[in-house]
Amino acid sequence: MTNAVTWARRNLFRSPFDAVLTIVFGIVGLFIIHRSLNFIFVTGRWDVIRVNLRLLMIGRFPDTHVLRIAVTVVVLAGWAGLLAGLIRARQVRAGRVDVGATRLSWRRVSDVADRLWLPAFVVLLILMLTSTSGPWVMAIAAVVAAAIGRLIGPYVGRLPLIGLPGVLLMVALAVVPVILFFYVVSAVGFDEWGGFMLNLFLAVCSIVLCFPLGVALALGRRSTLPLVRVVCTLYIELVRGAPLFVLLLLANVALGFFIPSNLTPSTATRAIIVFTLFTAAYMAEIVRGGLQSVPRGQIEAAKALGLSPVRQMGLIVLPQALRNVIPAQIGQLISLFKDTSLAALAMGLFELLEVSTIITSQGDFRGQGLIGETIAFAALLFWTVSYTMSRESQRLERKLGVGTR
Repeated sequence: MTNAVTWARRNLFRSPFDAVLTIVFGIVGLFIIHRSLNFIFVTGRWDVIRVNLRLLMIGRFPDTHVLRIAVTVVVLAGWAGLLAGLIRARQVRAGRVDVGATRLSWRRVSDVADRLWLPAFVVLLILMLTSTSGPWVMAIAAVVAAAIGRLIGPYVGRLPLIGLPGVLLMVALAVVPVILFFYVVSAVGFDEWGGFMLNLFLAVCSIVLCFPLGVALALGRRSTLPLVRVVCTLYIELVRGAPLFVLLLLANVALGFFIPSNLTPSTATRAIIVFTLFTAAYMAEIVRGGLQSVPRGQIEAAKALGLSPVRQMGLIVLPQALRNVIPAQIGQLISLFKDTSLAALAMGLFELLEVSTIITSQGDFRGQGLIGETIAFAALLFWTVSYTMSRESQRLERKLGVGTR
């Protein structure tokens, strides 16, 4: 009690002006909390969410192929658990963590719960809104698959990564997401996807593609070859100077004037290309800032060891540069995820925000002013993913010691 009073005096009531600010903003905060809780539990009419939950999550995805989504989610959960266990085992072998870190103890479970409590809560909330048992079965199977993968991972991680077994293991881990991707796409094309699943798909594909492209552009801009440096600089400045919405409109409308119709990619593919090219330009500048933050002595030390320019960059300079700009990188990727909502306005894709607006015009809900409920639900999903990405980046920063010497 004494510590709480001391803290309040030092931080909230240090001076009369601080006391006034604390009281005023405390009242405002309590008013906002009261109105929010009243909207959530009293006045909010959430039937529009429960009835249209399927549209909000997966859009117009055909019923006959929904099982493919469930299989993909379960396999990805097991793959992620296996990968986490494998990485932890490799860290133990390298001496970066103790041996007990590979065991699934209560401490480890508590750590995972602290990291993933928000997405777990939102998933549980969505499951409670469902009217069938299918989503519950999928969620339980995904949790079980992730736990089994985490238990098996340390044993797989003991395999040597040098030679044929290591190569086969790495290839198998890399191929699993690709196989799952074609497993879903072979049944249902991009243009029939929708809802929050489409937002996630656009974001994940763009993130995976834009990062290596951004690194390559950053290195190209610092190249000693004039042609490479000029081309990369022109690309970065041109793309960064153009609004994303305009680029999406051009990809949707003007692309047909330059490419034959039989070669024109699908709308979702065009959106991924635009998001990738646009974000890569910003990522290149972020990485370039990280490269400039690496002390000159590091490069000189690498040269003194006789490392080639490629090894200097790949082993010494680039790891430090990427480590120094983790917050900026994650911030740009979060912005990319939120920008996927522009795909509906510019390209007509049936993503989450578009569904949230359209369902209020249904016969049972027309004219009832339910846009607040639908937008609040969409905002919750976007915020959950963005906040989780931010928390994981902060955890990675602490683990790598970003900002410390």
